[in-house]
Amino acid sequence: MKAILKRELKAYFTSPTGYIYLGFTLLLSGWFFASANLFAQSADMASFFSSVGIIFLFLVPMLTMRLIAEDKRNKTDQILLTSPIKVSGIVFGKYFAAVSLYGISLAIMLVYPAILFLHGKPQLGTIIALFLGFFLLGCALLSIGLFISALTESQITSAIISFAVMLFLWLSDWIVSTIGNPIVAKVLGWFSLLKRFEEFTLGVLNLSSIVYFITFSAIFIFLTIQAIEKKRWS
Repeated sequence: MKAILKRELKAYFTSPTGYIYLGFTLLLSGWFFASANLFAQSADMASFFSSVGIIFLFLVPMLTMRLIAEDKRNKTDQILLTSPIKVSGIVFGKYFAAVSLYGISLAIMLVYPAILFLHGKPQLGTIIALFLGFFLLGCALLSIGLFISALTESQITSAIISFAVMLFLWLSDWIVSTIGNPIVAKVLGWFSLLKRFEEFTLGVLNLSSIVYFITFSAIFIFLTIQAIEKKRWS
């Protein structure tokens, strides 16, 4: 798994992907921070993360679109599948590479609350909850993108489908409100990532929400492993 992790991290920075992702993340997050906090003279970062969350619906597919689809297109997946590395090791290595780059972008964004602490007294507990919740939300979105990348050979197709699925989940609360069938509404409500994230914006560290995000990510990682295993033995 470590070899796959190092390989994928290196691939992010030997291609424009990693630099484009970090560049857009810092550019857009900096703008939202200036607008929501500095110009407005507000220490509340909840609105900042709500705005940045929408941007990440576009940026996260950039991290996952090539993870497995590129290997399938270049036929290098056959080399990986016939290597002594377990499929689970391959999937976790690729997933943690994307999570690592995502984590790097969040770590850089820690400069924003640091600026707030220099000029005011924001609530530390709320900021910790926001960053933890946003990290878990990103991990869930990355697991979706990884799974979709395992279903196609086209990076563009992977990115488009990933964005569409993530947007659907982001809007699931609104979709649920328009559905009269309580059973369908309850099923869709379970997939509401935004509903769970909103608890973190209030500074609440709810164990059930943390478990939800971890379980959500684990399910899609499991589905990714099964999709690759199916291809391996077909």
